[in-house]
Amino acid sequence: MSNWEVFAVKYAERNARTRADSFIDDPHHDTPHAMDYFVWVLRRNDQIILVDTGYDAQEGQRRGRPISVDPREALRPLGIEPEAIDRVIVTHLHYDHAGGLALFPNAKLYLQEKEMAFATGPCMCDSTLRAPFTADHICEAVKRVYSGRVEFTDGDAEIVDGVTVHCIGGHSRGLQSVRVRTNAGYLCLASDAAHYYENAYDKKLFPIVVDKENMLAGFDRLHELASSHQLIIPGHDPLVRERFENVIAPNIFRLDLGPIKEF
Repeated sequence: MSNWEVFAVKYAERNARTRADSFIDDPHHDTPHAMDYFVWVLRRNDQIILVDTGYDAQEGQRRGRPISVDPREALRPLGIEPEAIDRVIVTHLHYDHAGGLALFPNAKLYLQEKEMAFATGPCMCDSTLRAPFTADHICEAVKRVYSGRVEFTDGDAEIVDGVTVHCIGGHSRGLQSVRVRTNAGYLCLASDAAHYYENAYDKKLFPIVVDKENMLAGFDRLHELASSHQLIIPGHDPLVRERFENVIAPNIFRLDLGPIKEF
């Protein structure tokens, strides 16, 4: 079978942050440290798989984190209409990854069993663990279960030829990263298993963490899944925009051909 094209689509950013928001015990904790928000598109011929959904303007207003463009509009330069999306891999159920589930009403979801159990279980009684989740988003996922449009994964699983998911946990109990076969080799969409390159390369823990041991082990797992370190794609790093070619629109970056230059 042929390989997949992979695109990172930026829909929001948050620049009023410091390194303390990104790394535990960072010596330069008060240095500014920006964050980008992406969804990812896998494309092979007429097949489209969306990885995560982003969040909408209403959620951005509620959290004081406005979006730059509605995720649906962000995808349109690729010729993708939201109603045509029939498969979404949900890496985890935090608001910025599953906050747009309702925007793609016809999609079947691929989700780790552990993540659904975590997001609907007793841990959500704790305000700190609950903070990255929004009840309406979880209810939307539950509705998909009842309509027969969720396929649960448990650990490692193949979605289709050339696309597999791998439960890493750490940041959230059922966080899964996505491995994709491309012309450049096996690319790993880390999602929040590594928010930034520094997380994966230097084993720096992100402050929102459910299990530190799983998070640390996850950094090694990302290196195992990707054909090279350059094909580990962090979930929120603005450096992705510098290292991969901009295509079609200012907010869309092609990943499957590898970086513009080695790093």
